[in-house]
Amino acid sequence: MIDLANVYALSEFNRNSKIFIRKLKKSGKPAVLTVNGQAEVVIQSAEAYQKLVEDQRLLETLRGISRGLEQAKRGEGRPMRDLVKELMLTATSK
Repeated sequence: MIDLANVYALSEFNRNSKIFIRKLKKSGKPAVLTVNGQAEVVIQSAEAYQKLVEDQRLLETLRGISRGLEQAKRGEGRPMRDLVKELMLTATSK
């Protein structure tokens, strides 16, 4: 959720970009920049963005694991040993 205290006009950001960048790096929180009163872009520090990307990857991994567990509960899929055997046969036949 966006903190309404971190909403600024793009023109204000342009005039004070160094100050904004320091603030973004220090807080780790994103800011919204507006054009003609409408939200247009979200900016954040590179470090905060990297953490967001890592968190997103973790979430996607956990969702995949959860889907796999649900499929296994329903009896879908196949045993891991069968997959490993198939992979080994494929690797040795090349």
